[in-house]
Amino acid sequence: MNSDAVQRCQNLILFGATGDLAKRMLLPSLYALHADELIAPNLKIFGTARSELTDDGFRYMAREALDEFLPKDRKDEGAISSFLDRLYYQPLDASTIEGFDDLAKKVGDISCGLAIFLSTAPFLFEPTIKGLESAGLAGDNVRIGLEKPLGTDFESSAQINDAVAAVFPESRTFRIDHYLGKETVQNLMALRFANMLFEPVWNSNNIDHVQITVTETVGLEGRADFYDGTGALRDMVQNHMLQLLALIAMEPPVDFDATAIRDEKVKVLRALRPVPEGDSVTGQYNDGAVKGEAVGSYEKDLGEPSDTETFVALKAHVDNWRWQGVPFYLRTGKRMADRRSEIVVQFKPVPHNIFGARDGRLEANTLIIRLQPEEYVRLLVMAKEPGLDRDKIVLREVPLDLSLSQAFAGTRRRIAYERLLLDLVEGDQTLFVRRDEVEAQWKWIDAIRDSWKTSGKTPKPYNSGGWGPSSAIALTERDGVSWHD
Repeated sequence: MNSDAVQRCQNLILFGATGDLAKRMLLPSLYALHADELIAPNLKIFGTARSELTDDGFRYMAREALDEFLPKDRKDEGAISSFLDRLYYQPLDASTIEGFDDLAKKVGDISCGLAIFLSTAPFLFEPTIKGLESAGLAGDNVRIGLEKPLGTDFESSAQINDAVAAVFPESRTFRIDHYLGKETVQNLMALRFANMLFEPVWNSNNIDHVQITVTETVGLEGRADFYDGTGALRDMVQNHMLQLLALIAMEPPVDFDATAIRDEKVKVLRALRPVPEGDSVTGQYNDGAVKGEAVGSYEKDLGEPSDTETFVALKAHVDNWRWQGVPFYLRTGKRMADRRSEIVVQFKPVPHNIFGARDGRLEANTLIIRLQPEEYVRLLVMAKEPGLDRDKIVLREVPLDLSLSQAFAGTRRRIAYERLLLDLVEGDQTLFVRRDEVEAQWKWIDAIRDSWKTSGKTPKPYNSGGWGPSSAIALTERDGVSWHD
């Protein structure tokens, strides 16, 4: 760790500090960094939100959050007490400029550096930026982290980014996609660029197609207002899934540097072919059963009729030399049969089966990268079953498994926000999303939504506990491909 980098930021402000994200993720992550002595001893953490709390009231709330959400093996009373001593609180209504001066007085001297994390509704970003600037909390040694969503389309995203850019240059702006903080997502680059085995075959000459699946078993789970105005395409595809696609499809960067990596990702996003209406499927969950438990429909959960999609499947193409002709199948949904985040790279079959005359049947190699809930890399290869082979040769697909949890059993598993908050404090932008990436993502997504509107596409119902509408199966099977279920 670069101790000098830590010293550059000795104050952190959390907007939305009483919200669910703060309780579940941000405060436990900051505690973990504190307990492991990864942040400077003099770093102070200031929480702010509308709630009328004192410093002690905020510390009490934080203790309750740590009691509820910290794993047992991470609870240390001494570490918790010293962490709580870092916490301070200032009530603030971010929608008005009044109150920011009081926040600045609370924070005090920021000459040593300041990091700000906005975990608020997007409509509060612009007034918050103005308030920070008016109170002198936006100087050259201040950097800002923005939690998604950044708008609902290209236009609204550009408006937010313009407001941020008027005060904070790109070099001090950190747009968060928490998927990029996951260890297995970061391992995608190690898998591709640290192993000679994969890079020579990572192209259209050898790969038939790629599947990216991110599914959930839960429904709305308290997110009704947000989700019904967003839908699966904007909630999951626009950010998480397109970032995964970019990491899979990008060219090798010059080095492991924020600019080099993001330069290559944005090239992929700009090369995405517009999706015809016929290459997309939308769905909405109906009554059914998940893990043996009966659940209701989306409209029952919402309490009113809605045409918001809870499932999306897409066939995408990256129009460049490496990937010409290789389809990328994307699938995400709620109330699905299984909770899963995975990437499946399906290789082409061998050009000639030398075992065919003796009934040896071959399957093309498959690489499976499971991101959650399990974390593993599995390569399916062909092997001969033991035997004398007098009449025929029996070939069977067998897995070469790398379980990341087992391979690194002695290493503490970090949640994504630990890495992202530490990088924000230290000023490392590698795992954050640049503005041109966000804009390329939104342009592609907006075109899909426009095609839906033009064609009058509405979500098809699917039973909860399944794998989405039947048309999602048809999307792949017309190409002779099956989803990896």
